[in-house]
Amino acid sequence: MPEHLRALVVILFLACVVFALARRAAADLIPERDFKRRRNLWLALTLLAFFSFSYWVYVAAGAVLLSMAGKRERNALALFYMLLFVIPPASVQIPGFGVINYVLDLNHIRLLALCVLLPASLALGRRPGTLRFGRTWPDRLLAAGIVLMSVLYLRETTLTDTLRQAFYLYVDVYLPYYVASRGLRELGDFKDALLAFVLAAFLLSAIAVAETLRHWLLYNALMDAMGVQWSMTGYLSRGGSLRASATTGQAIALGFVIAVAIGMYLFLQGYVRSRLQRLLGALLLGAGLFAPLSRGPWIGAGVIIATFIATGRNAAKRLVLLALAGVLALPLLSVVPGGEKVLNLLPFIGTIENENITYRERLIDNSMIVIQRNPLFGSFDFRNTPEMQSMIQGDGIIDIVNTYISLALRVGLVGLALFVAFFASVLLGIRKAMRAFPDKDHEERLLGRALLATLLGILVIIFTVSSITVIPIVYWSVGGLGVAYIQRVRLLREAEPETLSNPGLQPRRAP
Repeated sequence: MPEHLRALVVILFLACVVFALARRAAADLIPERDFKRRRNLWLALTLLAFFSFSYWVYVAAGAVLLSMAGKRERNALALFYMLLFVIPPASVQIPGFGVINYVLDLNHIRLLALCVLLPASLALGRRPGTLRFGRTWPDRLLAAGIVLMSVLYLRETTLTDTLRQAFYLYVDVYLPYYVASRGLRELGDFKDALLAFVLAAFLLSAIAVAETLRHWLLYNALMDAMGVQWSMTGYLSRGGSLRASATTGQAIALGFVIAVAIGMYLFLQGYVRSRLQRLLGALLLGAGLFAPLSRGPWIGAGVIIATFIATGRNAAKRLVLLALAGVLALPLLSVVPGGEKVLNLLPFIGTIENENITYRERLIDNSMIVIQRNPLFGSFDFRNTPEMQSMIQGDGIIDIVNTYISLALRVGLVGLALFVAFFASVLLGIRKAMRAFPDKDHEERLLGRALLATLLGILVIIFTVSSITVIPIVYWSVGGLGVAYIQRVRLLREAEPETLSNPGLQPRRAP
């Protein structure tokens, strides 16, 4: 049996286990028919990918399935999140048939965006009451960033390629942000979308654990079977263990996704009636976070949990208990079997691959020199500078493992300022909206706490990784969720001010 079909057997087994265990918990949050429909579509697309033996067959058939599913879907973002990680986002070029070199780079995420998010965005634009794009500060900052990047592309490439890059910005940045910020109005819509992301993360976590235990990247053979060349298919290890990546292509990207899911789970778990299922969900996400052996997401997850606690009831007491638990766990790890290995993997404490920290420090120092030469708008050939050439690693690449540094190098401090200002405006808006609910366990405030914590965690993690594979699509859409929350609270204030202080509007169990 071909390797990719053997991998399919493992993936389907794990998926069936996850779906079976999650079905009852999901029923506490969304209608069962929605869960079943999205589950069946995830399985159908997975089977299609593994049996297509051609990327173009997958694209053609997948486009039909996604378009049909999108017409039946009441929450486009939930469908998008559920299917976001079905297969790796490896890109193929649509040929230009002799007219131009090629038309577009197409991957699974863009296919999903074009078939699901694009029709949803057009429908939202026609829906009465939809806030027009450009009415909020995040809208304006995002638009300014897109325009700036599109204009700056002209200095490094042709007009045709600039138009192509502008289209990518529309599909990869604008569409997920717009649908997330305009498509969610009711609290149930947020539950639906966040649950879909968490369910997808459950699947990734189970696959990641299997990859680490079996020392086998389950999706590598699929890319070969589909005839796609993708550079992000190598085996990476740390401390003698395989760093899992599942469909994200990179271990740190997988850790990033799981950390974001943990932030969303902090809100959702209060609605799950079974304590056992809440515990199983938390353990699965914890295992999924550990499997990639990526320390940046571990720190980000810690920031998410600490921020969520700090914005809740009895924050000081709970933070002290959390800190004591962490301190007491360190000596315990030193005596349990395998604990010493875990200690050596921990950030700031462990000794494994400390050269990565040195590399990041050198990257910041050398980048500052390069940035000073073109501070406002960066440069397209920054990699050719002596400072950057000295950062070439053994595999012949310059790894810009810092999203902020990457932006400052490519689009300058102006572009970086727009990026930071976008997320700062969303964070401040969420924090201001949360103040409308004096009761810290009010379900609307709980949602704000989870979104605030998740965005802060994202901003910490991307300090340790560039915006590769699935990372940007996640942080732009989560930014959109923050804007949707801000607008929801604004509408509540205007229409039903009495609901802001109603203690009866609470989840079944407050975290």
